[in-house]
Amino acid sequence: MNSNDTIGKGDVLYRLNEVRQEYNGRTVLDVDQLEIHRGEILALVGPSGAGKSTLLRLLNFLEPPAMGEIRFDGVQISSGLPLQTRRRVTTVFQSPGLLKRTVRANISYGLKLRGLELPNGLVEKWLERMGMAGFGDYAAGKLSAGEAQRVALARALVTQPDVLLLDEPTANLDPYNVGIIEEIVREANREQGTTIVLVTHNVFQARRVADQTALLMEGRLGELADTDTFFDAPKSSQTAAFLRGDLVY
Repeated sequence: MNSNDTIGKGDVLYRLNEVRQEYNGRTVLDVDQLEIHRGEILALVGPSGAGKSTLLRLLNFLEPPAMGEIRFDGVQISSGLPLQTRRRVTTVFQSPGLLKRTVRANISYGLKLRGLELPNGLVEKWLERMGMAGFGDYAAGKLSAGEAQRVALARALVTQPDVLLLDEPTANLDPYNVGIIEEIVREANREQGTTIVLVTHNVFQARRVADQTALLMEGRLGELADTDTFFDAPKSSQTAAFLRGDLVY
């Protein structure tokens, strides 16, 4: 579990109430209540198709829910959400989707998009943090999968978002790159106070990184608890079965 202070770090940043999402008449997410606190790391675990990525899209304001209410920093989310608010939240996906430019251009893209000046040495600072010093002029398309994901993470964090959403960011990566990315995530949370929501199939990753862990099954939010309790003393028999690998899906 993340050793940085722990649960209830700040006030409620996201509040979901009776939120439902439907695609083609099929309910894929049905969350009665969920609160995400400012400055915490929340891991979402569960099988494929459980609704984890759908929940992430709602948290990133990419689509409205079919029903229910989502509040962000006390304000109800609507289609008219200001761009400034939307930019407080950023996502790193499993596939990094880098631009066909240099590594330097990719990392600086978010700042330039916001019309902000790029401070001298900032890209080099982030490359060093990512273990990629000297890579600034490399073509992004020539990077390994792990390197590309580290660049995507730097591109997201350089804008200093309030919220970082991670959708399976280390899937199919080797342990070396997994370790680097996990450390950068913890560092961003610890040093910048970034609120982080991590979707992962890797329960061991959730245990290493998260303050709180939640189980999503068939679109519904099961157990939500501090990470030590979630793994060591789950209250739900469904959670215990999931952690043992007993559930078939």
